Amino acid sequence: MTPLKPIVAIDGPAGSGKSTIARRVAQRLGLFYIDTGAMYRCLALKALRQNLDPKDTPAVIAMARATALDLDYNPATGELCVRLDGEDVTAAIRGPEITQSVSTIAKIKEVREQMVKVQRRLAQGRRAILEGRDTTTVVFPDAHKKFYLDAQPATRVRRRFLEMKERRIPIEEPAVRRDIEQRDRLDSTREHAPLRRAADAIYIDTTHLSIDEVTDRVIAEINKA
Repeated sequence: MTPLKPIVAIDGPAGSGKSTIARRVAQRLGLFYIDTGAMYRCLALKALRQNLDPKDTPAVIAMARATALDLDYNPATGELCVRLDGEDVTAAIRGPEITQSVSTIAKIKEVREQMVKVQRRLAQGRRAILEGRDTTTVVFPDAHKKFYLDAQPATRVRRRFLEMKERRIPIEEPAVRRDIEQRDRLDSTREHAPLRRAADAIYIDTTHLSIDEVTDRVIAEINKA
């Protein structure tokens, strides 16, 4: 699948800096920012509200197909609004109870296929940057530029813990470590669209790099083409 307009795709595990870097790059280059992980979080939130068991695959598939998801992004401010069936759930999808069930939902083949359709629709006719766990391998394998961001496990745990603390989400660092370890295991071993580095993706270890350093490098690579 060849995008009609230049697409930048970023993959990597939790805490590697994907979201932060994608937002920074989107602002500086005027790209439309698509947070693919937010879409799976929306489904996890809806399942929680409907008292659906995330392991009830048929019910989750039916729910996903009957769900309207949309993103509003303002490149001037860097603000992303995530809408679930028309409702702004930007803050609601970031709770720890969502994190605990999102990987179970995200590993369902039919759910991922549905989300890929939505992600491609959102990018259609736009200069966009997407970040997630299969954007370079499944969603846009022919992206203009591909990146795989990574970091040492301890660094990723610390980043995610500080992020949740900033959002005033009550959670201890050991719990964050367990969540990330579980997500890493589920994301890398799921049968459909597992997390992996695309052969032509530019690998960046962000462990010892600042946000500005990573952003500058990504933009420099994009501007080479």
